[in-house]
Amino acid sequence: MQIDNFPQLASVEKIEQGFESFGYICSTKIATAVFLAFQLRKPILVEGPPGVGKTELAKTTALLLDLPLIRLQCYEGLDEAKALYEWKYGKQLLYTQVLKEKLGDLLKGAKGLAESVERLHQFGDIFYSEDFLEPRPLLKAMQQERGAILLIDEIDKSDYEFESLLLEILSDYQISIPEIGTIKARTSPMVFLTSNNTRDISDALKRRCLHLYIPFPSVELEERIVRSRVPKVDAQLRHQLVEFVHSLRQLDLKKSPAISETIDWARSLLLLHAGQLDEELVRSTLNVLLKFEDDIEAADADLRGLLRDNQPPRP
Repeated sequence: MQIDNFPQLASVEKIEQGFESFGYICSTKIATAVFLAFQLRKPILVEGPPGVGKTELAKTTALLLDLPLIRLQCYEGLDEAKALYEWKYGKQLLYTQVLKEKLGDLLKGAKGLAESVERLHQFGDIFYSEDFLEPRPLLKAMQQERGAILLIDEIDKSDYEFESLLLEILSDYQISIPEIGTIKARTSPMVFLTSNNTRDISDALKRRCLHLYIPFPSVELEERIVRSRVPKVDAQLRHQLVEFVHSLRQLDLKKSPAISETIDWARSLLLLHAGQLDEELVRSTLNVLLKFEDDIEAADADLRGLLRDNQPPRP
């Protein structure tokens, strides 16, 4: 990517402002990491608990730069056929049938076996050309003329073998295809890798990336996020609900409520015309915040205490 073509990333302040215009409220730490990743042309490895905005960061960057977002969702057993490329076998088969039908015309006038084989070889090479190549996300990202945002999502769910496959791509932005050779990126993509820390990422891959850890936001930052996404919620209720969510995150839960759950809860309370939190309202909507029945029961058992800690001060 040519740096001059993207003034939106010219400074940390511009990145923060640009992200906010698309509803993504981020800390200065996040904006600084994006700025450095772009200026240094390095991938950025974004780690943190589920639901803190790792994937959304890549999506918002694509919106900000008006570039295509190309996403590779990782999973166990992911291989190059799904990540890099595969051959269009149906098209190759069709081409074989055409060659069979035209075989007489192709070999007409050939003198001897050697010349016949030489003619056939000329057509055989086409089978493994770019015309028969089906690009998958990694290759597709490198074929974009203006560049792209490449999101390699949940890299921790893939195997270590797949990480090895990424090393050449993330070092030189090129792919080696045995039948064709080396294909270099037309314009280097900006790469985001996300991880939920379900396993350790290899040192070799980490060395090629800038590292960014996104924790759950502070109360103040999460209030700004809710205000951006659900602006009609009353300021006092917004403060109450964010404080309550932060109290829930202190409990020993299977899955703590993510930012997306906080936003969903704010929208739910708005639909229910809530003016402030009370025990009955919270108990009837806990399933919006918590996804496991054990977590709901644990929160319900301590509900009065959680609400008492988050009551607004009396005038």
